[in-house]
Amino acid sequence: MSTREKVLEEVLLKEETVKQNEIVLFNDEVNTFDHVIETLMDVCEHTPEQAEQCSLIVHYNGKCTVKTGEYNDLEPRCSGLLRAGLSAEIV
Repeated sequence: MSTREKVLEEVLLKEETVKQNEIVLFNDEVNTFDHVIETLMDVCEHTPEQAEQCSLIVHYNGKCTVKTGEYNDLEPRCSGLLRAGLSAEIV
C-alpha cells in the first residue's frame, strides 16, 4: 500500500466519525407558509427557494430535515424555530 492510499484511508475514516445531527421541522395547522418560509430564511439561512421547498415538503409529508450539522450549531437554530412558534427537534 502506498503512502498516498494510507493517508486517504485515514481522512475517510475521520470523516465518518463526525456526528451529524439534523433539525427536523414538523407540520402544524397554525403557521402560514409565509411565516415558515421567512423563519427558515432567518434562522437556518435558507435561500427563498430552499425555504419554500422545505415548507412544501413539511406540508405534504408531515416533516422535513431543514438543517444538518454539528449539535452546537443546530441547537441555537432549533431554539430559534421553536421561539417562532414552529415545531422542530434535533435528531
